[in-house]
Amino acid sequence: MQTDRATNFSFMFKALYVILLVAASVSTVLAQTAKWGDQHNGTYANPILPADFHDTDVIRVGSDYFLVSATNQLSPGILIMQSKDMVNWKIVGHAVNDITRISASYNYDKLQGRGITASAIRYHDNEFLIYFTDPDEGVFMTSAGKISGPWSPLIQLIKGPGWGSPCPLWNDAGDAYLAATNFADNYKVHLFKMANNGESITMPGNVIQQGKAAYGGKLYKIKNYYYHFYSELTAEGRVLFAERSANVTGPYTEHHQLMHKADHEPNQASMVQNEKGDWYLIAQHSQARWDGRELSLLPVTWVNDWPVAGTLAGDGIGEMAWTARKPATDPNATPIQTSDDFSSKTLSPQWEWCFQPNAEKWSVTERAGYLRLYASKVPQPEVIEKIPNVITQRPWRLEQSIATVKFDIAHMTDGQIAAMCLFGKTTGIFGVKQNDNLRHIYFSAGGITKQGLQIEIANVWLRAIWDANGLAKFYYSTDGVNYDAFGDAYSITNVDNDGAAKIGIYTASDNESGGFIDIDWFHYGLN
Repeated sequence: MQTDRATNFSFMFKALYVILLVAASVSTVLAQTAKWGDQHNGTYANPILPADFHDTDVIRVGSDYFLVSATNQLSPGILIMQSKDMVNWKIVGHAVNDITRISASYNYDKLQGRGITASAIRYHDNEFLIYFTDPDEGVFMTSAGKISGPWSPLIQLIKGPGWGSPCPLWNDAGDAYLAATNFADNYKVHLFKMANNGESITMPGNVIQQGKAAYGGKLYKIKNYYYHFYSELTAEGRVLFAERSANVTGPYTEHHQLMHKADHEPNQASMVQNEKGDWYLIAQHSQARWDGRELSLLPVTWVNDWPVAGTLAGDGIGEMAWTARKPATDPNATPIQTSDDFSSKTLSPQWEWCFQPNAEKWSVTERAGYLRLYASKVPQPEVIEKIPNVITQRPWRLEQSIATVKFDIAHMTDGQIAAMCLFGKTTGIFGVKQNDNLRHIYFSAGGITKQGLQIEIANVWLRAIWDANGLAKFYYSTDGVNYDAFGDAYSITNVDNDGAAKIGIYTASDNESGGFIDIDWFHYGLN
């Protein structure tokens, strides 16, 4: 039996309870000394973000850094984060509120498609501009005067499948260009002339590079050279390269490897300069773990006008730096958002739905301080990929992670399940299922289902605990104090190298008259 310090407060004390939860989470995260992120002694350890933040790009505007990450079929799409030191990040929002603007196949009644798989951000003429690709639909862009939005309606620059890794560039004369990789045509990188406002391109463009499965391209103008960064397969593995030219249109005849292969292949990278003039790379580890493709921060050394990532090796190529001094300090840094008490009238930005949700099936305003989820009718309420309105966050690869959710299940009906889940290629489901007017604790994973204690009260607490290897165990409570384990241990998996595991919450039913659940709070911290 496991004991939690939390007490089952009444509604009038809920605000105080949430404050205590958040404070405990903050102090735990800031005090821990695990080898990732901020070490709170002026240094950081890689990865800085041991969770799925993939296909990223980073810029600095003044003293603020902004990072975007692709989100596949999650909605809202294109995660946007902000930082003062490039180590501690906070989520500020998303650029694509409705991913059906990309394709109708992403709607809750279709649940098909790969989604947003590459992203880039630039700041030009007092505007933020974001470019991204859908591998089946083409290249898109959107813009905003503020990083918080509102973001403009999507503009499709290239229509059709096979494109990835878009990156814009404005040169010193103000001319605009867009580079993009046509992976459907042997990974040829095209450079297109772009309108100065970044909202249209001139086809067909010129091929400036072609490599073995090369992708992740970024364009920069630094001093006298234009640099094109890209990731390529070699005998060593997938590593980071750059090519350069005195002219943006090329020819790019000089090529240089920027770093050697390291653990889980950090290679696809973007580069940014801090206010002191020092350069850094933020690189994704392209060989995914169960939690996805993590992010590392690498200092850059310049040798003969070539950027060297990490630690300079004897052959002039960089090697992975697992620790380094922080690029800047932020005395007001707080942990990235995870926990939520649903007190806002809008959904907090750490949440993303699997595909575009049915807006009539959820609300944060119908009952103040709760997220209400209505059950959709589905043939199999345990098959996550066929269920609409699954709300998710990223599971982090830490020494120990604890996620707890409090459900009000008073309005469930027969055939309905209310659950938290960890899912990728496989799925572990833990929750409450109702049949014949009786509710029981329920577990399903690996083809094994188990029914547990009958729940005769309105509230139930569900908890998942997992370690750095992704081994998870599930617990439940009927009083918010004492937790009992139930079900088998479950190994979290990713979907594939492009799709990370997720922690999700949902309700579904095999009955037309499905009820609803109210989620009081979700707490996700460390122990």
